[in-house]
Amino acid sequence: MAATALAQAAAPAALTSSLCSSQPKALSSTASLTGIKVTAPTFSKSKQARRNQIIASANAKAAAAVSAETKAAPKATNQYAIQAFTNWLLLQEQAGVIDNEMTIVLSSISLACKQIASLVTRAGISNLTGVQGAQNVQGEDQKKLDVVSNEVFAHCLRASGRTGIIASEEEDTPIAVEESYSGNYIVVFDPLDGSSNIDAAVSTGSIFGIYREPEGGCLIDLEEDATLDQIQATCVTNVCQPGKNLLAAGYCMYSSSTILVLTIGTGVFGFTLDPMYGEFVLTHADIKIPKSGKIYSFNEGNYDMWTPQLKKYIDSLKDASSGKPYSARYIGSLVGDFHRTLLYGGIYGYPPDSKNATGKLRLLYECAPMSFLAEQAGGKGSDGFRRVMDIMPEQVHQRVPLFVGSPDEVEKLEKYLAEK
Repeated sequence: MAATALAQAAAPAALTSSLCSSQPKALSSTASLTGIKVTAPTFSKSKQARRNQIIASANAKAAAAVSAETKAAPKATNQYAIQAFTNWLLLQEQAGVIDNEMTIVLSSISLACKQIASLVTRAGISNLTGVQGAQNVQGEDQKKLDVVSNEVFAHCLRASGRTGIIASEEEDTPIAVEESYSGNYIVVFDPLDGSSNIDAAVSTGSIFGIYREPEGGCLIDLEEDATLDQIQATCVTNVCQPGKNLLAAGYCMYSSSTILVLTIGTGVFGFTLDPMYGEFVLTHADIKIPKSGKIYSFNEGNYDMWTPQLKKYIDSLKDASSGKPYSARYIGSLVGDFHRTLLYGGIYGYPPDSKNATGKLRLLYECAPMSFLAEQAGGKGSDGFRRVMDIMPEQVHQRVPLFVGSPDEVEKLEKYLAEK
């Protein structure tokens, strides 16, 4: 009995020794070890071939995975590569697209946008919501942030030393920069578009356009206040240029992220403010607006005050029998509505009505810069009958209707408005 137990205990050890032996041929397919039969693994030729095929396939896949990983390695190291706005500007300067002065002006504008973005974010905490208690030249109640944003923009542009005239939607007349700080560029801007939404934390933005100052300039001499009226008149004359003279234009949208969208006449580019670095970085290269779109942005609360032609156009967009009615999207902030239209396509419109015969948007500060951006992205900007960029301003705060967006959509609207 003891001998049998001892023999059975020795069997596994003997089997292990045989299987691990460097001479497997010494083990037959059926080996007898102290009375216990153990069957060693054997494969038929067909099964062995299949097994080898599976192993070869697995090895090939593993090799392919390693190869793919190796090829992808350089891309993985580039995922953290960013192009800052300042670097992008320097590249444009080196390419001869803009000059050194334009680089400085645009850098100053980006600084103003960063400051305003911070103010907007902390408006509720810093008691910057609500009205200031005054009205601007258009008779609109100024919000506290309107006033502060205007001061921020004006200060950054003056400090740049490269602007000769600055014209703001919030100021009665254009302002000439004192000679010691002046430059060759005219900057027009709306410091905070959509400020009526600020208390509700809805998207707002800053809009700007840059012109070259005509020969002769427009410099203010602080020692000669008696000539101030004449200088102001000269400033107004120099500022009143058609949109086709714009050298650069853009906007900065303050929303879930802060995005600076810019054109310098070579396409449209978008830069997102990275809070980690405190810098705008390139996130949208060469933006192109879709040729058509199924979104329209109009304030339909004014529908009853529109012309019959415009009503017919809007009704056609909502016609369910077409099978593809348009979607209505309206924020009430030109920057927010335009930005969506730029990326998704469609049309934005602020038409004239029986209450405002020329609409409410300003040609210099809003319509011309946005139309320039739209055209550079492949879109169109129209007052319903002519190209906005061709309109010669008669006064600095002139208002015009604006229809801007996908080319097919703007052309469709113009056809409706042309009907008798």
